[in-house]
Amino acid sequence: MKKKIAGIYNSNYKHAVGDAFKVINIFPNGNNLGDKMSPFYMIDYQPETYYEPSDKKRGVNVHPHRGIEPVTLVYQGAVSHSDSAGHHGIVGPGDVQWMTAGKGILHKEYFEEEFSRKGGNLQMIQVWTILPKAYKYVEPGYQTLLKEEIKKVTLEDGEVRIIAGSYQGVESPVRTYSPMNLLDVTLNAGAGMKIDCPATYNMGILILEGQLKLNDVEAGKEQFVLFENEGEVLEILAIEKAKFLILNGKPLNEPAVHKGPFVMNTQEEIDQAFADVAAGKFGYLENEEV
Repeated sequence: MKKKIAGIYNSNYKHAVGDAFKVINIFPNGNNLGDKMSPFYMIDYQPETYYEPSDKKRGVNVHPHRGIEPVTLVYQGAVSHSDSAGHHGIVGPGDVQWMTAGKGILHKEYFEEEFSRKGGNLQMIQVWTILPKAYKYVEPGYQTLLKEEIKKVTLEDGEVRIIAGSYQGVESPVRTYSPMNLLDVTLNAGAGMKIDCPATYNMGILILEGQLKLNDVEAGKEQFVLFENEGEVLEILAIEKAKFLILNGKPLNEPAVHKGPFVMNTQEEIDQAFADVAAGKFGYLENEEV
């Protein structure tokens, strides 16, 4: 049975993250879809944007996270990061950073120094996945996927990068705390593919570029397509060359309370997270001078 489309959404909720990233929030602020996309909670998309050369430090200064796994995909440009556990690195074109915030971490991220100095196009996306209640307080950590390490399935006229989960029997090395698939897809005009997804899974597609036909319904650039929890098969046809993200996963069926950089199960846990940050329990990370 074919999957049915619940809705096609546009987001005009644009905002700045720090003093650099100019993003479109797809959900939950751009559209009231947070509960309908569990275990995914948030998508911020930075469309292809040119940044002038600058010697100024640009980015997001020290901020905490708890209860989630922020996932960053960079398509163009480069971002550097560091945290209160001593991790640091650079996420470049084609790379993916899968952060487990767990019980709590301080983090900061900036334009990579050389990219900022020379200027250029930045295009990236950040997806928040929710940690289940049983794993909210796991130790923080990272899973880094460099471009050349990401598992791929080559189609007749396209490619599927498997960020999490699996496709056609090819599995990502990323460990997730609940069943989910995150697929980064490119299809040339006229190319097609099929997705099999349990009817009980929540599922959505974010179209970054181009135009798609999804089980005979068309959607285009920067639109988010939400599917009903019925049907198992989705046929995708690229009307024009397209790049898109497929997200599906088993719903957590747990309360999700969100404030700032935290997603927990209760308001009391949110309050405790802010208290723990104030008490220094997330460690220490020096602010940058900007």
